[in-house]
Amino acid sequence: MPVLSGLNATFRLDTKTLPQLEDDQVLIKVLYLSNDPAQRIWIDPQIEPDRLYTEPVEVGDTMRVYGAIAQILKSPSQDLLVGTLVSCTAGWYEYAVIPAKDCALLKSIDGLSPTHHMGVFGTPGVTAYYGMTDIVDAKPSDTVVISGAAGAVGSVAVQLAKNVLKCKKVIGIAGTDSKCRWVESLGADLCLNYKSTTFKEDLIKATHGFVEVYFDNTGGEILDLMLTRVKRDGRVAACGAIADYNATMPSGIKTWYHVIAMRLRICGFVVTDAIPSGRYSKITDELIRGFKEGKIRAAEHGQTIISANFEDIPKTWMMLFRGTGTGKLITELAKPDFTQ
Repeated sequence: MPVLSGLNATFRLDTKTLPQLEDDQVLIKVLYLSNDPAQRIWIDPQIEPDRLYTEPVEVGDTMRVYGAIAQILKSPSQDLLVGTLVSCTAGWYEYAVIPAKDCALLKSIDGLSPTHHMGVFGTPGVTAYYGMTDIVDAKPSDTVVISGAAGAVGSVAVQLAKNVLKCKKVIGIAGTDSKCRWVESLGADLCLNYKSTTFKEDLIKATHGFVEVYFDNTGGEILDLMLTRVKRDGRVAACGAIADYNATMPSGIKTWYHVIAMRLRICGFVVTDAIPSGRYSKITDELIRGFKEGKIRAAEHGQTIISANFEDIPKTWMMLFRGTGTGKLITELAKPDFTQ
């Protein structure tokens, strides 16, 4: 099924006949879809393909997702039995025939919903861990600021910084007072509402003496302000820029002088950077260990699951850009059926 729906004339709904199953393939039914801001970049015609970190989604292609949870409906493999739940690279479709090698069996984690494999123990969690450790090397002596702190990546980054890496002070930034209180419940010493009329003053006060680490999930005006709050030799993890993904005129950086004067180290990264080195699977194991040790929460507030009809997938995805919910935003197309 190539591209879906009628949202802003960007997507259309198509139906295609599934191909015959080959020996190295499986038939899957998609149950849950990941929603990620990065998908907006994949379809941006203003970005040249050779400036993307992945293949673009071209006009007429199926809209890709970072990940999905699916159930095996047909399989010649003894390792992937019918009814098995798997995580896989997928797209906006209900059913698909895909290579068996692209499916990974889901580990049962203390009775948790399998959807947490798309959040805390999936791409967002690995992104947060990789950014905090491999990119900015956060230490107990550091004060850390995390934007998008109520989001899928930010909420895990907060917990890692405070509860695992034992950073001296962790400050979150989120978009509502209720989100800020939730971020504080995860371990942040303080969380500031960037929509508050006193946000700038509050941030300057909270970062008195400046900070060693800034984990940036938003870009835009918050990044511009935070470059003035990072101390000399400070580190910035450039993880996302959702503030500008849909902007007709990106905000731009007006405080670049501070990068030079303070000798700041800014490093952009993508979670797939962790795959070639084998870090991805090791980080997943560390996240699960952190959960079992009570250092990382996988509470229901850590995910926002929206049950949707297939044709409404784009509407659910757009909730990302309205700041709806907390933690990982997941589209539920169907529940597992274990009666097969």
